[in-house]
Amino acid sequence: MTNQTIGVAIAGTGFGQKIHIPGLQHHHRTEVVSVYHRDPMQAAAIAAEHHIPNHASDFAELLADPAVAAVAISTPPFLHYDMAKQALLAGKHVLLEKPMTLNGPEARELHHLAAQKNLVVTPDFEFRFIPAWQCLAEYLQNDFVGQKRLITINWLVTSRANPERPWNWYARKDQGGGALGAVGSHAFDYIHWLFGPIKRLSGYLNCAIPERPDPLDGNRLKPVDADDTCLIMLELADGTPCQLNITSVSHHGRGHWIEVYGDRGSLVLGSPNLKDYVHGFTLQAAQAGSDWVAVTIPERLEFPQIFTDGRLAPFIRVVDHWVNNIDRQSSDHQAIAPTLREGIYSQLLMDLTHQSHHQGRWVTVPSLDNYLDLG
Repeated sequence: MTNQTIGVAIAGTGFGQKIHIPGLQHHHRTEVVSVYHRDPMQAAAIAAEHHIPNHASDFAELLADPAVAAVAISTPPFLHYDMAKQALLAGKHVLLEKPMTLNGPEARELHHLAAQKNLVVTPDFEFRFIPAWQCLAEYLQNDFVGQKRLITINWLVTSRANPERPWNWYARKDQGGGALGAVGSHAFDYIHWLFGPIKRLSGYLNCAIPERPDPLDGNRLKPVDADDTCLIMLELADGTPCQLNITSVSHHGRGHWIEVYGDRGSLVLGSPNLKDYVHGFTLQAAQAGSDWVAVTIPERLEFPQIFTDGRLAPFIRVVDHWVNNIDRQSSDHQAIAPTLREGIYSQLLMDLTHQSHHQGRWVTVPSLDNYLDLG
């Protein structure tokens, strides 16, 4: 295994400046060597602020830089496919924010291209790397609940409850906006990780705030067609029923909670923190006939360093995972999940949720291998 430093370029300077740049600068194997912004002055200013040696306002120019071995992409979803494809064609590994693309076929094409080029594409599925979630996974692997009877997930937050929050790409379904893409993508991934594949689903999507003011157009109200509330019923491959409820417009949402009930016991993981979607998770466990007990998270799972912004610590673990997979790929070893395969499955489930909503019926979920073969 190599200890060579990986030169990384940043594309996407909103979340990129908050999380990607500090996370990649913190990791001992990655060096942020360039940053992209379509505005040359902005690109130069961001590079100067974060002590990044190079910058570009032309993405092709950034990719031509021999110091760039990989690209971290956190632009809005409608730009992901084209930028990731350009990066892969240029021979660069990719760290890709969710949702991967606007639809499954785009993500599938990126998967096949990465395989042809022997490159790694890693999705930023942070929940797999949070200590309390990893502890939940271990309890499930140790069969604590026994045969599962019901799984309920409630992700109820306030982030878009104010109708004065400005209109932007997030309000547009055709640009990848909406709660399903923003957080449903995470939920679909961790359901697959924790509980296995899904047999079929039924989805209902709603937009509670159909107009928002556009500050770039004199605060004129513009239509919103992206969902802000999602109600999704799932039947897992093993027959377990799962209910997923998501909303970003609840003024007093209770946060993010996942409950698992089985014939031997129950597990509840949750956080009431509405300002930070990583900090605050606790895990409770109860065997059948016994009271709830607060689970102490093992020290071996805890973050080595805690940051004010809860997203940073799990992101650094995602970066570590990305680097390890790049090392494995260069040694002809198979990559470890999550990879773009898992990102494609999440995207497939989002596509099928939209299909179910429009058709008003349950839809069958194909296996991931069969879906990949379609491409």
